[in-house]
Amino acid sequence: MTQTNMTWIEGAVVETEIHMTIVELAHASRTPEDLIMAWVSEGVLSPVGSSPQEWRFGGDSLKRARIAAHLTHDLDLNTPGVALALDLLEEISQLRKRLQRENLG
Repeated sequence: MTQTNMTWIEGAVVETEIHMTIVELAHASRTPEDLIMAWVSEGVLSPVGSSPQEWRFGGDSLKRARIAAHLTHDLDLNTPGVALALDLLEEISQLRKRLQRENLG
């Protein structure tokens, strides 16, 4: 009997070339615009542009906004808590990727 080593790769495809307005991001993430503005001021989201009318959000912002909405609505986290949780989730993800690379190398 032959044993086969398999490697599973997980990922999410996010269109990074998308540039959404705050209205479009609010609609796509089912989040009020004022909450998105609070997330921007806390550093959760980093749009391009100098004012809310000029802000443009990339595809990575949509993913972060959806996670932030989940943390806000389902877990009742406030804006600073959302920022901290997203930073920690990102750090965990980077550590897991690093560990996988080290285990494969």
